[in-house]
Amino acid sequence: MSAFNVRLEVMKQLEEKVDGLIQQFLIPVEKIWQPSDYLPDSEGDKFFEEVKEIRELAKELPYDFWVVLVGDTITEEALPTYESWLMDVEGINQHDGKSDNPWAKWVRQWTGEENRHGDVLNKYLYLSGRVDMRQVEITTQHLINDGFSIETDRDPYKNFVYTSFQELATYISHNRVAKIAKEYGNKPLSRMCKIISGDEMRHHHAYSTFVKEIFAVDPSEMMIAFKEMMVSKIVMPAHFLRESGKSIGSAFEDFSNCAQRIGVYTGQDYIDIMRSLINQWNIEKINGLTAEAEKARDFVMKLPDRMQRINQRMRVPQEQTTFAWVKPALAK
Repeated sequence: MSAFNVRLEVMKQLEEKVDGLIQQFLIPVEKIWQPSDYLPDSEGDKFFEEVKEIRELAKELPYDFWVVLVGDTITEEALPTYESWLMDVEGINQHDGKSDNPWAKWVRQWTGEENRHGDVLNKYLYLSGRVDMRQVEITTQHLINDGFSIETDRDPYKNFVYTSFQELATYISHNRVAKIAKEYGNKPLSRMCKIISGDEMRHHHAYSTFVKEIFAVDPSEMMIAFKEMMVSKIVMPAHFLRESGKSIGSAFEDFSNCAQRIGVYTGQDYIDIMRSLINQWNIEKINGLTAEAEKARDFVMKLPDRMQRINQRMRVPQEQTTFAWVKPALAK
């Protein structure tokens, strides 16, 4: 049987576990938090006072912080791209006439949870008075229009490696933003970002569990897929980020440099995530591998140390870049 057909068989075999994983890792709609829980109540008597407090606290946060928060928001707002991509993965079938296909159900419900993140951050940015919302909206539309290419094709094994990695990276980013906001006395924003990071960690554990389940039934092909994703490198979902009138991807490097300067997401974090996945999936002790898969494991096990040596030589530019998103007049 071809590797393609084996993947389809494995995805079909795992379908019976997906409903249980939904119950384990996702929260029912009526019980989970909603954006309005963390924003001023527009029906309340204190709405304008609460908005004023948001705007006053926002003045204390530095320029690079706002660039990162805007970039994180835009990344979350590009959710339609991520859902459409995952729905096209082999084995995730929404076209068989059954609305309760387990994998499609997972993607839809995961999307429903993720959608709240962009909603709450977008509204916060709007109320803060610190950003040019029209420029933010233009960049968001560009990012959705431009899509992304993450070197996974329609391969479920590669896609689940990607999502396992990316959800943990997103957890790190939102969690660090929460800590910085708290350091500047902005407790409302800190709580908002902290609750988002909690969602991302749950989602990371879910996708990591998918990979673990695949390792149990098809270890060699899963190992090779893991290695191939590490060779091509995990690109960020916003790697095509651009501002109005600029070329695709032109804003991403500067945004990434801002994130590294303030310690929100760094090259060291990338390496630490690799090590975390290697440990979670117990890569060193997986048995029954083919010769090709053994070589793949050897590559994966040595890669973090190799990247550590490279990372030690890297230098992040310290010059602050001006973005159309954030109003320079208020830069700290």
